[in-house]
Amino acid sequence: MGFPLPPPPHPPLPLPPPPPDKACEVIGAGCLEPHIACLSYGTTATINTTNKKYIEVTPYIPPYAAAIPGSYSTEVQIFRGYWMVNWFKEQFGDRERAAAASDGGAPEALFDRLVEAVPPGSMGLMLQPYWSPGIKVPGPEAKGAIIGFGDVHTRAHLYRAILEGLAYALREGKERIEKRSGIAITELRIAGGGSQSDAAMQLTADIFGLPAARAHVYESSALGAAIDAAVGLGLYPDFAAAVAGMTRPGRVFQPDPRHSKIYDQLYRRVYTKMYARLQPLYRDIADITGYPGYPG
Repeated sequence: MGFPLPPPPHPPLPLPPPPPDKACEVIGAGCLEPHIACLSYGTTATINTTNKKYIEVTPYIPPYAAAIPGSYSTEVQIFRGYWMVNWFKEQFGDRERAAAASDGGAPEALFDRLVEAVPPGSMGLMLQPYWSPGIKVPGPEAKGAIIGFGDVHTRAHLYRAILEGLAYALREGKERIEKRSGIAITELRIAGGGSQSDAAMQLTADIFGLPAARAHVYESSALGAAIDAAVGLGLYPDFAAAVAGMTRPGRVFQPDPRHSKIYDQLYRRVYTKMYARLQPLYRDIADITGYPGYPG
């Protein structure tokens, strides 16, 4: 008769999941307080704040865990975001692609000239950037829209309208965050590849009516992960010290009051009304065509 085998050792406790890339980007851009918003100008455009309170900016959609223990990222997403710059490049940017291939540069760097050739507001061309449906806001029936075309409009107006439409959508996200949190957002930090564009930075400041500071490292997600590691290793006593020691605001773009006045009227009187008025048509389109799969 043998001796009973010892019980197996307890399995090691699982490590907590790493913070998501956007959460790292937020602290890498220096956004630790709920009054500072991080705008990410990447493939998915987002606006985030860091808050110690659990706040569902979209009802029944939980916030993401922040890269700081005990805090949350109050995030609003535009799924296609600055992917739309690539869409424009592929569909309408032949000239810039050819010039960049000849000079060895990036086509996107040439697009700022298109923006600068068009006045704020794109002479009434308004774009709703729902090239991909949302989870709940916008709904699964959502589609993109461009309204206000006239014979004066060119591809330069279209490109500027893309950047303006993304900024309008993120401003709408800002207002949703403020309404749910009860805290006014007074500062902007911009990160991601799109933040390298001076034109995008300036029109963001103008549309939000707030100073927009470029993160000093546009790929701030990796920097945020390094901040997490630095605090975890005890190189800094806390996150405030780590962010102060490892980040700094880059160039700050101040809003132009004349441009902000135009944008504010277009945002309130046109942009914020577009989705509600077009939503029934989006449903009909999906019903008729089956795209993008809305059940009807």
